[in-house]
Amino acid sequence: MKLSDLRIRKRDSISKGKALGIRLLTVLCSLVACGLLIVAVTRLNPLQVYAGIVGGAVGNARRVWVTLRDVMALLVVSVALVPAYKMRFWNIGGEGQILMGGLATAALMIYAGGVLPNWALLLCIFAASALAGMVWGVIPAFFKARYNTNETLFTLMMNYVAMQLITFCIVFWEKPKGSNTVGIINSASGAGWFPSVFGMQYGLNILLVTMITVFVFLYLRYTKHGYELSVVGESPNTARYVGINVKKVVIRTMALSGALCGFAGSLVVSGASHTVSTSLAGGRGFTAIIVAWMSHFNPYAMAGVSALLVFMEKGAIQIASQFGLNQNVSDILSGVILFFLIGSEFFINFQVVAAKKDSGVDK
Repeated sequence: MKLSDLRIRKRDSISKGKALGIRLLTVLCSLVACGLLIVAVTRLNPLQVYAGIVGGAVGNARRVWVTLRDVMALLVVSVALVPAYKMRFWNIGGEGQILMGGLATAALMIYAGGVLPNWALLLCIFAASALAGMVWGVIPAFFKARYNTNETLFTLMMNYVAMQLITFCIVFWEKPKGSNTVGIINSASGAGWFPSVFGMQYGLNILLVTMITVFVFLYLRYTKHGYELSVVGESPNTARYVGINVKKVVIRTMALSGALCGFAGSLVVSGASHTVSTSLAGGRGFTAIIVAWMSHFNPYAMAGVSALLVFMEKGAIQIASQFGLNQNVSDILSGVILFFLIGSEFFINFQVVAAKKDSGVDK
C-alpha cells in the first residue's frame, strides 16, 4: 500500500474506552520518547530518571501532600475557566484574577488577623477573594458585551495591572522594611491560615476544590444558566433569536469565572504559601488553559490532567536536583509529554484509513 492511498477522515464517534486507550498509549509513547532523549542528552539510565520523577512527586508523605495541594490549586483554576471557554469567551486573565484574589486575602490577613476569630476571618477571606476576582473578570466582560472589545488582549493586559497593584501594596506591607517582600503573614498567630481537616494539613483545600468541581459540573450540565452560556458559545445569533440576553450571559459567566479564579488566590495565600507576591499565581492561569482544553471542558477529567501535570512538574524539579541537570532539561521532558498528549487528540477525532476506489471515485 502506498502512502498516497491513505486518507485522513474525521470520526463520526468514538467510545470512551477507545479514547482512553489512545491517551494511555500516547502517555506510554511519550515516556519512551523521553527515555530516548535522556539517553541521548545526558547518558543517564532513563529508569533511574523516572524513579527520580516518582520520588520527587510522591516519594514521602510530605511530598504527597504538597503534590495534592498543588493539584487542587491548578484544578480549581482550570474548573474556573470552563464556563468562560464554553461560552467562547477567551479568558486569558486567570492569572490576574488569581493575583487579585490573593491580594484581597493578604489584606484581610494583615488588617483583620488580630480582630476576627479565625473561622470568621476565613469566611471573609473566601468572600473577599471571590469578589476581587469577580471584579477583575467583569471588567473585560462588560467592555466585550458593550463595545465588542477583544477579550483575549483585554484579559491578558489585566494580568499586568494586577501584578503592578501587588507590587504597589508590597511597598506598604514589606517585612522587614526594605526587603521588597511581605514575608510569612501572621506566622506567630496563624490568623487566616487554613486549619487541618480530618487530621490532614491540606484537607480543607481538597474539600473546597472538590465541592467547587462538583458545583461547576452540575451548573453546566443541569442549570438554565449553563444551558444559556452553551447556546451563546455555539451561536450568539441563535441565542438572541431564542430570547437569550447575550450581554447579560457574558457578564454573568465571567463574574462566575473570575470569582472562582479569585477564590483560587485565597487557596494559594491562605491555604498554602501564607504570603503574597507577584508570582503567587505560579503560571496556573495559563497552565489551566491547557488542562481545560485537554479535558474537553469536563471538570472531572481535569482532575486527572491536573494531577499528571503537577506530578511531572514536581518530578522534573527533583531530577534536576538529583542528577545535576539543568532545569531546562526537566522542562523539555514535560514539554515532550504535553506534545504527545495534545497530539493524541488528533487520533481521537480523526482516523487514518485506506482509500477505496469504485469506478474511479474515492470513497
